[in-house]
Amino acid sequence: MEAFLNHTGLVAPLDRANVDTDQIIPKQFLKRIERTGFGEFAFFDWRYLEPGVPDPDFILNDNRYKGASILVAGTNFGSGSSREHAPWALLDYGFKILIAPSFADIFRTNCFQNGILTISLNKEKVDYLMGMASSPKYKGYQLEVNLEDQIVKDENGFSEEFDIDPFRKESLLKGQDEIGRTLISEDKINSFESSRIDRW
Repeated sequence: MEAFLNHTGLVAPLDRANVDTDQIIPKQFLKRIERTGFGEFAFFDWRYLEPGVPDPDFILNDNRYKGASILVAGTNFGSGSSREHAPWALLDYGFKILIAPSFADIFRTNCFQNGILTISLNKEKVDYLMGMASSPKYKGYQLEVNLEDQIVKDENGFSEEFDIDPFRKESLLKGQDEIGRTLISEDKINSFESSRIDRW
């Protein structure tokens, strides 16, 4: 996975609470074994009135949010089943950062494992970001996220610190998932395995 650097990106508002993983990526699209190619199916049941016909009322179909890399959503984002395809779909769609008052625990872990930064802010702050991103006055609204300093801010005076587990922070900054961190000790693992073989 790629190392997470400071990121400035367009914000898309999804003003819905309890968005579960089946809404993020419906079950009929879970047959693929690759991690890529799920972006076109993200929020499929909301994005389309029928296959190939976009719903003009769904917020992510608004051209204002084309290319958005930061998604602001409601409480308990990512609830439901633990399918890892949900963060795969979001990442493939283009989202690098998710901001919400709260996230489902397993979903949040899956996001970190795939290089997506999840940021929990209180509802008042999230409502502010949602309002700014939704307002025609602030078309093209962007946020800057500094993971090293754990700060999210905009150009209008908003600045807020966020918490993150130190292990998760280090993993994102270095671009290391659990397999990557294990491979750091590859020489020691090989040495240990060789010693076991010698014993037999």
